[in-house]
This record gives sequence, C-alpha cells and structure tokens, in this order.
Amino acid sequence: MTVSYFKRFRMHFDLTQTIPVFEVPDRYQLMAWSDKLINQHALAKYQSFRNELDANVFPCLGDYDGCHRLMKDISNSEGFVVEATWLIIFHPSPKGNPVSCATIQGIRDSTGIGTLQNVGVVPEHRGCGLAKVLLSAALHGFRSRGITTASLEVTSENQAALDLYLKFGFRISKTVFKAVDIVYSP
Repeated sequence: MTVSYFKRFRMHFDLTQTIPVFEVPDRYQLMAWSDKLINQHALAKYQSFRNELDANVFPCLGDYDGCHRLMKDISNSEGFVVEATWLIIFHPSPKGNPVSCATIQGIRDSTGIGTLQNVGVVPEHRGCGLAKVLLSAALHGFRSRGITTASLEVTSENQAALDLYLKFGFRISKTVFKAVDIVYSP
C-alpha cells in the first residue's frame, strides 16, 4: 500500500455580496431537496464522479452504493441545510423519462459556515451552465438560513471546476493536502 497526497484548495464565498443568478436551461428542472429524491441525488453524484480524479481522492464517489451512503450521511447530519441542497433533472422529450444530471448538497459546519458538498454534473450535461445554477441556488439557500460565509474544497488538478469557482466569486483561502491510501493489485 502506498500513500498519495492530493493538493486541494479550500475556497470561500462572502454571502453578504451579490450572488449571481442563472436561468435553468430549457428541458432542465431544478428540484429542491426531498427525501424521495435521495436515489436520484446518489445516481447523479455517482455518474458525475465515477471516472473523475475525485473518485481517487474520495473512493465512495466511484461507487453507486458509496454515493448512496454518502447522501444518507449528508442528509442525516446535524448541520444539513435543506435549502442549499438541489438536484437538476433533464427532460429528454415530453414523453421520455426524466434523467438526474446534476447535484449539490449543503451543510452548516460547527463554526456556522455553509459548506458545499460534491458539486456534480454528469459529463453528458456539462457545458450547459448547470453548475452555475446549482451554486447560485445553494448559496441563496445558505443566505436564507442566515449563513454569511460559504466554503468548498476542490482538487487543484480539477482546472475546470477551479476556474468556475473563481469566476463565480469564490476565493482560495487555504491549501490542504488529502492523504489517500492507494492499494495496488498484482
């Protein structure tokens, strides 16, 4: 077994400043948290992260059951913020079944900061502005609960996400390293 270290940036957003608002694209629907949507959140999370670097940093993201357990843990946590937890579904056609394609969760930590968890957009739906819609909805949700600062962490190698967060108004406040045990099989 070998330990690898992943460089991550902790980023903050001042919720007293203007929060950008973005329109949900046609055929997409933004859905507020409901316990009935836990499976759809888990599926969107799994499909968003399973082939990405973060599945190495957080192995549960590379497994549907792990994503489902993570969603249960988040939604059952003491600091869970319903107003900062959103799902986006896609309606492929009027008669087609809707598809879960993006998810975000929010938790108030012990210091009162709203922490965003696992901003995920399924690869086939990237480039449509869905992450901006999720961020805006979640940040407005934190603000509605009286939270004045939001934070998130991003792996430094995830340049697309890092660029998005910086353009959105997040600022890097700290560099951290996540140790991960890597098991090699013969």
